Amino acid sequence: MKNLKFLTLVIVFFIVNTSIYAQIRVNLKNKVENEANRRVNKKVDDAVNNTLDDVEGAIFGKKKDKKNSSNTSESESSPESVNNTEADEKIEQESQLPQKPVVIWSKFDFVPGDNIIFEDGPSADEENGEFPSRWDLEGGQVEIASINGEAVIMFLDGGEIVPYLKNSDKDYLPEVFTIEFDFYRPAGGNRITAYLTDQKNQRGKGVYDNPQEIEITPIRVDAPVDIVAEHSGRDHSYCEIGRWTHVSIAYTKGKLKIYLDDTRVINIPHYEFNPTGFTFQCYWADAGANLPYYAKNFRIAEGGVKYYDRAMQDGKIIVNGIRFDVGKATLKPESMGPINEIYDLMDKNPEINFSVEGHTDSDGNDETNQALSEERAKTVMNKLIDMGIDKSRLKSTGFGESKPIADNSSAEGKAQNRRVEFVKF
Repeated sequence: MKNLKFLTLVIVFFIVNTSIYAQIRVNLKNKVENEANRRVNKKVDDAVNNTLDDVEGAIFGKKKDKKNSSNTSESESSPESVNNTEADEKIEQESQLPQKPVVIWSKFDFVPGDNIIFEDGPSADEENGEFPSRWDLEGGQVEIASINGEAVIMFLDGGEIVPYLKNSDKDYLPEVFTIEFDFYRPAGGNRITAYLTDQKNQRGKGVYDNPQEIEITPIRVDAPVDIVAEHSGRDHSYCEIGRWTHVSIAYTKGKLKIYLDDTRVINIPHYEFNPTGFTFQCYWADAGANLPYYAKNFRIAEGGVKYYDRAMQDGKIIVNGIRFDVGKATLKPESMGPINEIYDLMDKNPEINFSVEGHTDSDGNDETNQALSEERAKTVMNKLIDMGIDKSRLKSTGFGESKPIADNSSAEGKAQNRRVEFVKF
């Protein structure tokens, strides 16, 4: 009986172990097959990725760092799975591929004129709800408003305004001039229009049929000679929210350039018309539909002598186009045009050194203006140093409101006095 029980146990043990062994063999076989498949797939993936990297490198001049690739895990980049010799050979091969050319392109070369013809912030003295005093109305509804404590011109129902100037029926734009302004286009809004003629005072003098109409949105400019161009770094999604946009227009003896913020959008080498004045229009403004438009920081200025000639003739360069946030030493983007010009001048003429000197208008108290002028001059100096000018060639100081060059009783005079000078030493 005992022998029968023992024999039974032996048979059961044998059957169980045979089953377990068979299962292990099956699992091991599956595991081997899976691992083989994984390795084959990995080799295929690597081959495909390497081929695509080669093609991308040939087209774009790029070399991909496999260790930093999002497709490569940490374990895959370990010494056990990467042959260093092969990697070195791969890098060497890629270095022989055609590289993407280095393109030097100055997309913001705008330098504002230095003789100011018309200036309107508008002033903080303007009364809220009244028509802006430095303008004349051609049509629509336009008032002064305040946004975050800053006075702006608000367009409620359309709105077309022209600078309020003496002899505005005459051509008041010289052969070399610049026009600048900021406008706010609400989400869901349309374009604004700038005319290079005075649409109220110059009609009937050959401009009615040719108003030189420039249609502008934050991403696009339609120029008067049927040239349309869009901002190279923006698409329609950029306008899904309300936006402030800085517009710069430069005219130099038949050459017309138009900029949106810090990017040149229009560059017409032979503009066929004669600009005679300026009109600003927000035809699509509709406050009743929650689509008011706003505008500020208008400036029309006559162009001046090249920076190099000024430095050689006068020993200094007076720049009105370097702008800062109100009451601060923070540079505005449009300041980079003049700063780029100063950098180019110093880079090409290593014998020229400058003292960067800040000046303010008479608004505010003396102590605040003095400190502000010093901070702004230092900001400009540091910007040039960051761009690559040796710090030994620059120094900075400020004079506050103590050295005006124009009458502080007018907006144009104050604009002349708010300046940065680059004085040779």
